[in-house]
Amino acid sequence: MGSTSRNLRQGIGRLRAIAPWAAAGAACAVPLTIGASMAIDLLQKRDREQREAPRPGTFHADVEDSQLSIFTDGETLYEDMLAEIASATESIQMETFIWKNDEMGQKFVDAFNAAARRGVTVHLIYDGFANLSIPRSFYEQLSMRIKVLRLPTVARKFWKGPMRFSGLNHSKILVIDNKIAYVGGFNIGSLYARHWRDTHLKAAGPGTWGLRQAIAEVWNQYHDDTDKQIPWVAPTAWESKLRVSANQPVQLIYPIRSMYINAFERAQERIWLTTPYFIPDQQLLRSLIEAAERGVDVRVMVPQESNHILGDSLSRGFFEQMVRSKVTVLLYTASMIHAKIATVDGIWSTVGTANIDRLSLTFNYETNVEIIDDQFASEMEKVFLKDAEHSKVLGRDWLDRHPLTQVIEVALRPMRPFL
Repeated sequence: MGSTSRNLRQGIGRLRAIAPWAAAGAACAVPLTIGASMAIDLLQKRDREQREAPRPGTFHADVEDSQLSIFTDGETLYEDMLAEIASATESIQMETFIWKNDEMGQKFVDAFNAAARRGVTVHLIYDGFANLSIPRSFYEQLSMRIKVLRLPTVARKFWKGPMRFSGLNHSKILVIDNKIAYVGGFNIGSLYARHWRDTHLKAAGPGTWGLRQAIAEVWNQYHDDTDKQIPWVAPTAWESKLRVSANQPVQLIYPIRSMYINAFERAQERIWLTTPYFIPDQQLLRSLIEAAERGVDVRVMVPQESNHILGDSLSRGFFEQMVRSKVTVLLYTASMIHAKIATVDGIWSTVGTANIDRLSLTFNYETNVEIIDDQFASEMEKVFLKDAEHSKVLGRDWLDRHPLTQVIEVALRPMRPFL
C-alpha cells in the first residue's frame, strides 16, 4: 500500500513538473501555426484578384440615449474616424490589430500627431505580431507626447502563466473624448478602404463607456505605475442595452463565446450570422444545428474565398454537418467579407472583432458589443439581406465533392484548435 501511495505521489509530481512545459508548448504552437498559415497564404493568394467591395451603405438607429451608426465600407468609416479625431479636445484611445504603413495608415499617424500637438491625451495599442512586416520607422513618426503600447504576442512574464501572458491583440476600438466610440472588423489600411466588405459600429452617448473600459483594461495590465495608466471614469448609466463583452487573456476571461451560445440557444425564429472564418468548437456548432432542427431560420454567411486559404479549407470541414442539418450556408462571392456580426429573432445583435474560431474565442484579445433592441436589429438585418444579394447558397451537391477534398478536410482537423 505504501509503495502504491509513493508511486502515485511521484506520478503526480512528474505531472506537475511537466504541466508548465506542456502549457508552454501549446501556447507556442498557436503563433507558430499562425505564422506557417500566413506564409502559405502569401504564396497561394498572390494571384487572387483584388475586387472592389460592394457598399451596402450606412445605417442608423437610436438605442436608449446613444446614437448608433453601422458602417459597411472602409472609406466612409475612415473619413468619419479622422473627422472625430480632428475634433477631439481631451482624450483619444485606440486599439487595433493591423496598422498598415500606406496612405491610409499615414493619415491616422498625422491625425494622432495633430491631436497630441493641441494637447489631447492619446493612448494607442497595436499588435506586435500582426505588424511584424511594418518597419518600426513608421510608428516612430508618432509624437513623443503619444503613449504607445506595441502588445507582444508573448510577454516577458510568459513563463509565469503561458495562457495569461500570450495572445494576439485582435480588438479594433477607437474612443474620442469618452463620448464617441467605434468597434468592429476594420483594421487600418488602404486595402480595407475599398476591397474588403466589413462592418464597424459607431456609438455616440453613454454606450461608449464599456468600449473605453475595454481599452483601459488592456493598457493598465501592462503599466503598473498608476501615473501611466488610463484613469477610470464613471459610467453615465448603470444598465444599458449596449453591453460590451471583451476577451482579456491576461485575466483568463473569454465571455464572447458564451455570449454567442446564449443567444443561439434562446433563438426562436432566426439566427443570421456573418463571419470571415468559421472554425467553431463542437458546442458552438451544435447550438446552431440544434436551433435549425427546432425550426429556427439559421443562416451562416462566410466568404467564398477569404484572405486565408488555409482558413477556408478548415471551414469547409464543417460544411457537411451543416448541409446535412437545416443550417443554410451562404458563400459571399463579391469580395472578401470580414464582418463579425449576428442578429437573433430581430431583437438581439452583436457587432465586434471576434471571428467564430478558437483563436478569437479562446486566445485573442477581442471586443464585441451586444445590443438588445429591435430597431437596431432591424437595421442589422437590412445589412445581412444586402450582403445575401451577393451570396450563393451551398447546396446538397457539396456532399458529392471530390474525395481528395474530403481527405484534405480530415487531414486538417488537428489544426482546428489553433485557428
